[in-house]
Amino acid sequence: MNKSDKRPSEKAKGLSKSRFVQGCQCPKLLWWATYEHDAPELVPDAALEYIFEQGHQVGELARERFPGGVLIDLDHRDPAREPRTQELIAAGVPAIFEATVIADSTYAAIDVLLRERGGFVLIEVKSGKSADDKYILDAAVQTHVARAAGVDVRRVEIMHLNRDYVHPGPADLFVREDVTKRAEEFLHDIPGKVQAQLAVLEGDLPDVKIGPHCCTPRDCPFISRCWPQEEDSVLGIPGMRYPKRFELYHSGTRSVAELPADLRLNAVQERHRRAITSGDTVVEHTLREALAPYRGRLGFLDFETVARAVPVWEGTTPWEMIPAQFSYHEGAVGGPYTHQEFIASPGQDPRRELAKRLVEVTRGVERVVMYTSFEATQIRYLQKAVPELAAELGALLGKLIDLEKTVAAHVYHAEFGGSFSIKTVLPALVPGMSYEDAGAITAGDAASALLAKLIFRSADLSEAELNKLRSDLLAYCKLDTWAMVKLLERLWELAAL
Repeated sequence: MNKSDKRPSEKAKGLSKSRFVQGCQCPKLLWWATYEHDAPELVPDAALEYIFEQGHQVGELARERFPGGVLIDLDHRDPAREPRTQELIAAGVPAIFEATVIADSTYAAIDVLLRERGGFVLIEVKSGKSADDKYILDAAVQTHVARAAGVDVRRVEIMHLNRDYVHPGPADLFVREDVTKRAEEFLHDIPGKVQAQLAVLEGDLPDVKIGPHCCTPRDCPFISRCWPQEEDSVLGIPGMRYPKRFELYHSGTRSVAELPADLRLNAVQERHRRAITSGDTVVEHTLREALAPYRGRLGFLDFETVARAVPVWEGTTPWEMIPAQFSYHEGAVGGPYTHQEFIASPGQDPRRELAKRLVEVTRGVERVVMYTSFEATQIRYLQKAVPELAAELGALLGKLIDLEKTVAAHVYHAEFGGSFSIKTVLPALVPGMSYEDAGAITAGDAASALLAKLIFRSADLSEAELNKLRSDLLAYCKLDTWAMVKLLERLWELAAL
């Protein structure tokens, strides 16, 4: 047992709402999140920080819907939060934001505690677009703590973004949905679960088998500590449902080589097995024929998008993905290649300018390579957003070919690990190329968050910071299209073997 697996000398003083929800997913997750709260797995990256930022903005706007409400504007660790909440309840204020209650060894800060008809409505504010099942437990545990603390909660609501809202309105940005009945279904079991979780925190790191709970309702940040990392693990079989993977794993079939001979596998899974057991790249004889469309002068296109919880551009909706950057390489396989790019200017709606530039640079090419259908989705979006270019964009749609489908149907390498993401396929098939060496940005969700920072928060950056951010974003997007170029060259080499 590692030193970090031992119970620290200082016990946890209790649970919070978020800790309780983690404990319901997995006791091990609860233990690590409590006693290793500064673990590298819990350090938020740029993408997660952006989600937090958007959630904070949604919370502030939600408060504006409750005139006369008072915010508990104290640090979440400040012991004065609870007595201040009781003072405001006694004073009869119409709504309390971040109302703090403590009971049953559990702490909860309620987004909105709304006074209504002699009691209260507990409102959990979410930046999503529905009262998703994963939110109900959050609201239920807060309801349990509030009632145990003497607060008469009579109704429970999820206040979320309105999926039908189109900026600038007139529809309301928010929807308040009554989830009292759904929350009440959890309440009977919460006291027992609280006691069980407190007992977990009294002991050493619990022993918990891996299973579907590792990814439900959220991916566990500590998954790499528990899951086998070997390439031949049955947990890496592509496209197989997790219950079946874990059925195999826990029955003793740990590696692909141990799979029963009569187990039915689809074509991709069979290629996975062949690659694992042979140690070679699996190349189907059909690859050369599949590469027929990839002849002549080709374009290679990749978009980066931004998505905001609260839309700011006309005609946009909550969390709508909006293309704001592209990279475009062009040339016949083997080169030479030209390169064009576009990135949004700070503070400006980029859609019309991007669409115009995209039509210009792709006009003379016969086919345009993308990786997944994401680019097609974005071009269809641009057709609606920039209707005067709909015909030209439609012509571009007709030129698109999907390189991911070609890889997935004809090639497999053990290092794919069950994934056909270009970030795993590239280093496996093109040694020496990897997104890990890309520079400051190595993932698409981080690029999206930083692109939003460039567009919407440029005023917070110095000129040097702004220039570096722009340079990093351009380099990342350019790598996406160059990766397609080199990957396609490699596929032609494999087809010739």
